[in-house]
Amino acid sequence: MEKLRDTLRVRRERAILVGAVFAGNSEKSDGLIELAALAESAGAIVVDKFQQKIHKINAATYIGKGKTEQLAGRVIRFNADVIIFDNDLTPSQIREIETIVKTKVLDRSELILDIFATRAQTKQAKLQVSLAQLEYTYPRLTKMWQHLDSVAGAGGGTTAGAVGAVGTRGTGEQQLEIDRRLVKKSITELKRQLQEIDKRKIREIDARRGSFKACLVGYTNSGKSTLLNTLTGADAVTEDRLFATLDTKTKKWMMDGAAEVLLSDTVGFVRNLPHQLVASFKATLEEAVNADMLLHIVDAANPNAIKQIEAVRKVLAEIGCGDKPVMEILNKVDVIKKIGDLELLQTLFPDAVCISAKTGFGLDVLKNKIMEKYRGTELLLRVTSPQSNGKAQSFMRAYGRITKEDYSGDSVIIEVNMGRNHLAGLQRLGIEKIEIIESRLI
Repeated sequence: MEKLRDTLRVRRERAILVGAVFAGNSEKSDGLIELAALAESAGAIVVDKFQQKIHKINAATYIGKGKTEQLAGRVIRFNADVIIFDNDLTPSQIREIETIVKTKVLDRSELILDIFATRAQTKQAKLQVSLAQLEYTYPRLTKMWQHLDSVAGAGGGTTAGAVGAVGTRGTGEQQLEIDRRLVKKSITELKRQLQEIDKRKIREIDARRGSFKACLVGYTNSGKSTLLNTLTGADAVTEDRLFATLDTKTKKWMMDGAAEVLLSDTVGFVRNLPHQLVASFKATLEEAVNADMLLHIVDAANPNAIKQIEAVRKVLAEIGCGDKPVMEILNKVDVIKKIGDLELLQTLFPDAVCISAKTGFGLDVLKNKIMEKYRGTELLLRVTSPQSNGKAQSFMRAYGRITKEDYSGDSVIIEVNMGRNHLAGLQRLGIEKIEIIESRLI
C-alpha cells in the first residue's frame, strides 16, 4: 500500500471526510464543518461525510473494522481519491485502513501540514513548514512512507553502493534506521537555517524598542488581515478561506495624528493545531511574544466562537503569551444571525469591543480603547537635551504632546506629556536630564 501515500497533497482530489466522536461526549460536534473548510482550503472536493460514535478507540482502525468496510463501500460509490479523518491516527491505523478501503488516508494533522505547505511563500515559511512536516514524520516512520532519499541496501558486501562505513558493513542497517538518520540530518539542517533567519528577526524586533507594539491574533479566517488593511491601508492577503496567509506583516498605524502603533498580523490558529507547527512557527509568532498588547480577533458570527477562543488561548499559552494583556475584539457583528450569540459573548467578555472590520463599524471605539492602553500612565516630563539632538525632539513630538519649549545656551528644555511606556525609549536618546513633574492615569 506504499504507493497510496506517494503524496500527501489533496488538491482537486475527491475526499470523504470521517469524524469519530465518543458516545456520551457533552461537547456538540460541528458536523465536520471545519474539516470540510480545511479540505476545501487545501483544494479537495468533498464528496461525502461519515460520522461515527465510538465508545473506545479501535487499536487497528480507530472506528472499528465493520465501519471501515462500510467506508470502503463509500469510496467505490463516490469514486473517492482520499479519506480524511478529523482525528489523529497512528501509522498502523492508517496502514490498516488503507488496506481495507484501497485508497489514501490522511488524518487532521497531515491535512493542516498540507495546507501550510501550499500556502508558504517566503523562505522562512517554507523552512518552517518543512521542519514541521519532518518532525511529524520522524516518530511515525514505519516503512509506510515513501523513502525520503534513495539509498542502496547494505546486503553485507563491500561492493559499490553498499551502505555504511568500515565497521558497520555486514548484515547492514534496517531501512527504517537509515530513513530515521536521514530525517534527523534534515531536521538539524533546517533548524540551522531557521536560526540564521531568527537572528535577523530578533534584530528587526530590537530595532522597534521604544515603539508601542500591538499584535493581531485569533482563529484562522476571523478577519485579522482585513482589520490590518482597514486600519493601516496595508495590502495583506484577505480571502474567505482558512490560513490565507502564513507570514507576519507589520505596518505603522497612526492614531490621533501623532501616536504611532506598530500593528502586526500573525498566522491564524485552529483547533488541534499540530504542536510541530506551533514549535516551528515560534519565530513567526515572535511578534506576539514581544508585543505590548494582543488584539484577539474573534469571529463573533461563528457558532463555535467560544471553542475558537479557547483554542487561541491554548496556543498563546504554548508560545509563552499566556500573561500578555489581551483585548478581545468581536468581529463580523454585522453578519451575526442570532443576537443571543452576541449577547452571550458580551456577557462572557464584558470588556470586548464589537466591530466589523469590513464595514468599519465600531473602529472608533476600538481606536479609543487602544489609545488608552497606548498611553497607560501619562507623565508630564521636563526634558533637558542638546539642541542638536534632533532624534530626541522628533521622538517627543511623535509620542507625546509638547506644552512648553525654552532654549538656554546649547540646550533646549521641553515640557511634554508622554505615556510611561515611552520613557525608556526617550532615555536611550542621549538626554541630559529627565524630570517627572506629574504622573496621572489616563
